[in-house]
Amino acid sequence: MHPVENFELIIAMFLAVLALHYVARRLALPPAVALLTGGGALAFVPGLPTVAIDPELVLVIFLPPLLMDGAWLLASFRRHIAGILSLAVGAVFFTTAIVAVVAKLLMPALPWAACAALGAIVSPPDAVSARAVLQRVKLPRRLSTLLEGESLLNDAAGLVLFRFAVAAMLTGSFSLSEAAGSFVLLVVGGIAVGGGIGALWVLLLRRLGDDQLMIVATVLVCWSAYIAGEMLHVSGVIATVAAGLTCGWYQHVVFAASVRLRAHAFWQVLVFLMEAAVFMLIGFSLRGVLDRVGGMGVVFDTMAGPVLLIVLAVIVARFLWVFGVDGALILLRRFGWIGVRPLGAGSALIMSWAGMRGVVTLAVALSLPDTMPGRDMMLVTAFAVILVTVLLQGTSLGLVIRLAGKDDVDPAAPPLDLEAAENAVYRAQLAAVEGLAFTEDGRELHPQLLRRYRRRATASDNFEGTAEERTAAIDSHFDTVIAAVDAGRAALVRMHRDGQIDDEILHDLERDLDLEELAASAAKG
Repeated sequence: MHPVENFELIIAMFLAVLALHYVARRLALPPAVALLTGGGALAFVPGLPTVAIDPELVLVIFLPPLLMDGAWLLASFRRHIAGILSLAVGAVFFTTAIVAVVAKLLMPALPWAACAALGAIVSPPDAVSARAVLQRVKLPRRLSTLLEGESLLNDAAGLVLFRFAVAAMLTGSFSLSEAAGSFVLLVVGGIAVGGGIGALWVLLLRRLGDDQLMIVATVLVCWSAYIAGEMLHVSGVIATVAAGLTCGWYQHVVFAASVRLRAHAFWQVLVFLMEAAVFMLIGFSLRGVLDRVGGMGVVFDTMAGPVLLIVLAVIVARFLWVFGVDGALILLRRFGWIGVRPLGAGSALIMSWAGMRGVVTLAVALSLPDTMPGRDMMLVTAFAVILVTVLLQGTSLGLVIRLAGKDDVDPAAPPLDLEAAENAVYRAQLAAVEGLAFTEDGRELHPQLLRRYRRRATASDNFEGTAEERTAAIDSHFDTVIAAVDAGRAALVRMHRDGQIDDEILHDLERDLDLEELAASAAKG
């Protein structure tokens, strides 16, 4: 295709995104479902070209910013690290093993290494799919954090397993000790690279001094971490997540209110477009996958049975892992290990059902070498897993949540709720205002502000005196407002650092303070 035609196709795709999102909203469907089915339908429209996906290009374009956006807002990652690693590493390895065994039983002629490669392809739930579905449902905070954290790390585990399996298939040899050592090196190296790039980002932000340059820096840091990780032969996924966690942790102290609000709005649009493009591209790729394997007839005649059984194995494996781990935690708690926190049957059911696959599964499948035994079967299986998990699990997750109920009580949850955190912020603001609202002789400078912060009422702007005196009084008034906002933000960040509030409360109240600061700055002129 001519480059201009490629651009026209992209514009047409985003126009279709608008229409499909509208349809999804009217039909109360997850947008991911509408985009996936819409893209698949458009792939067979006569006259439209076949879309060929370059797997490496897709991963490097879409994965870093989507991982970064998730890590940016997940500061409570460390509080749930054990549960996240259980899902991101344990569940991926377990699912890979189950799928490999099932594939070997169904296709005895397929080498074990190829079966393991298939398991690695379909084992990790996808960050993009998880975000797209979770945005439309209401989960207890602990479950939401576990799923979001899992989606940030499991791609690394799946990609490492896939590379080892393909290498074993092509070379005919495999060393467990060498593979384990390489895995540790990839993870530790990724953390070091991402953490270092995140630290450089913090130092850079302190010196840029321009809102637009700061926002650009937030965009470039994700690709910088991913590309640097891959160039240094460590995990680019882990490097991106580590950079995102570092940047998200320090953004509360290095960003001004205007930068934070503008960056948040920019990232919302960027992530929306990228997520939409990912699901459209998955749908578009259906035609190419079917062309590779010989058409829909070949799929139904020779592959349908094994593919459906492998899809079922993928879903069942997650249930076995989640309920198995939760059962083990219940036993440990009964034997006196009170530090463990089981999910409970309802929450375990939700976690088991929330295992949507997406672009990483497809991109990795498309990167299979042409000489890989069973390559066509793997491509069809990967696409079937994506379709079933997104269309079936994605559309029914809300129903499963309602049926399961909310038995997720997190005893380690932060002690302060939204109201208590607000009161703490207000007390910090009042203390700051009281320190600035009186002259040395005790005369009130800002009685309106004192009344406002005591009763959270709107301050009056009825100032007396000359124009110059009025301007000075207004400046002093809003300087005091800004000082109060700074005090409130400092108290808010301190509560979060001490583990007294969770990420959601931090971001909600910080947004209110940012808006208050912008209003004061604008009024001051």
